[in-house]
Amino acid sequence: MAIGVPLCVQCGNASNPCRCKVVGPTLGFLAFAAAAIVEWPVGALVYLFRHSKGRRIMGHPATVIYPSVTNSIPI
Repeated sequence: MAIGVPLCVQCGNASNPCRCKVVGPTLGFLAFAAAAIVEWPVGALVYLFRHSKGRRIMGHPATVIYPSVTNSIPI
């Protein structure tokens, strides 16, 4: 049984000459997953008392972490 590394490819952008990104989206996904493991349970607990704050915490990996890591690496 082989364990594979998640590989994300984003084509059609103008950030590099090849017009495809592999490293940035892949590292972005891994950072997203690491942040989600911590922030989703915390957000769910906060959601019980403050709905909008809990939603914002649970959405943080998708709205802040993934785009910032993906866009910071041009390849």
